[in-house]
Amino acid sequence: MADGNPSFTVDEALVAMGFGKFQLYVLAYAGMGWVAEAMEMMLLSFVGPAVQSLWSLSAREESLITSVVFAGMLIGAYSWGIVSDKHGRRKGFIITAVVTFVAGFLSAFSPNYMWLIILRCLVGLGLGGGPVLASWYLEFIPAPSRGTWMVVFSAFWTVGTIFEASLAWLVMPSLGWRWLLAFSSIPSSLLLLFYRWTSESPRYLILQGRKAEALSILEKIARMNETQLPPGVLSSELETELEDNKNIPTENTHLLKPGEVGEAVSVSKIVLKADKEPGFSLLALLSPTLIKRTLLLWIVFFGNAFAYYGVVLLTTELNNSHNRCYPTEKQLRNSNDVNYRAVFIASFAEFPGLLLSAAMVDRLGRKVSMASMLFTCCIFLLPLLSHQTPFITTALLFGGRICISAAFTVVYIYAPEIYPTAVRTTGVGMASSVGRIGGVLCPLVAVGLVHGCHQTMAVLLFEIVILVSGICVCLFPFETSGRDLTDSISASKEPPSASV
Repeated sequence: MADGNPSFTVDEALVAMGFGKFQLYVLAYAGMGWVAEAMEMMLLSFVGPAVQSLWSLSAREESLITSVVFAGMLIGAYSWGIVSDKHGRRKGFIITAVVTFVAGFLSAFSPNYMWLIILRCLVGLGLGGGPVLASWYLEFIPAPSRGTWMVVFSAFWTVGTIFEASLAWLVMPSLGWRWLLAFSSIPSSLLLLFYRWTSESPRYLILQGRKAEALSILEKIARMNETQLPPGVLSSELETELEDNKNIPTENTHLLKPGEVGEAVSVSKIVLKADKEPGFSLLALLSPTLIKRTLLLWIVFFGNAFAYYGVVLLTTELNNSHNRCYPTEKQLRNSNDVNYRAVFIASFAEFPGLLLSAAMVDRLGRKVSMASMLFTCCIFLLPLLSHQTPFITTALLFGGRICISAAFTVVYIYAPEIYPTAVRTTGVGMASSVGRIGGVLCPLVAVGLVHGCHQTMAVLLFEIVILVSGICVCLFPFETSGRDLTDSISASKEPPSASV
């Protein structure tokens, strides 16, 4: 309380106003972006086999169609994270929406394989902005209900995958893959249509010293939610932290260790430097305060992405009518490469995964939820080390997808929570970029090895990657369930009583 006047932070304002109509609008917009990304990713399972037959592509050329999308996302996730940390969340996600829509729509008119590769890589570049939307949405949610509402947000990804599987089932047999690409770009166009009604994150604004604009948005939230802001003046977390260090501590006060007050004072300089020098944001992620969580998060994102897209691609590859390794399985009654029914059924595994993550994320915490789901996924994939019947294969992949989708849901909740606002989208974007490396390598395994009749080797590699990811989850420094988001690097230190 500076000069005896009461003050409140953005976190306190959000808790006081609660989750209401404003947040529902933000959820709808960010959710549409998640639907768009899910559809663009899911269609890779269908376009690859289709153009492979049309253009007589090799297994390597087919897998490259998927890999270039992830390569684009690798670059985009980090680049858009820097853009949104420097210029604002809104500018970050509108640029990505434009790139995704234009490249996605034009890819439907690709005259040859090379043009398809180039345009799908640009789609990946745009899709790399997904973490920006997730962070933007997260920064409007009150801390007590953050886990539950982030799971609801993740449900839009599930809607997107199921809608894409349904669309492919309807469109591919009659109209072909070009129409599927065109229809799948529509959700991205909706982001452009409704962009003018979005608001900048008040956390970002107050970190940039634009307190009046941040207060204006908080007042807008209060009006729409039919609530009131807390009494007093809006203050930044840094101001509150420095003021608290001058007062007598209470049992609820988070103390800085002796010698760290100077570090807190210098945070504003760090933020300004990060704003001017994009490369500094990456260095901040590798600072002593953040390096442990950063490196562990990179491994977990890599493992989750590798496993999730691996399960998705295995669903199509192991149910492919052109599977030469097990000729007795060529029993599909139509001429299409993919068993759309099996893929459609497997897509519904995401719903139980969401229910599991919703039930666990706030009750058991983020770490226990992620670790238990990853280890259970290993159990489901174990029988696939040897060839199984189509029914058993679909059932096992269904169970594996439940677990890996639940784990992926929770890691997208946990990742933004462990970083301060100053580097949040850069941190999540960089972790997502590392995850995209897993996505780039995954098709080479799921498509290349399975086509080469090395199913056992492919599944064994998935098992090892998932197991290592689960171990890394157990090594995360602290649990974030119920904790306020932090704005400064000094305030994001591991709490003394961190839960393991």
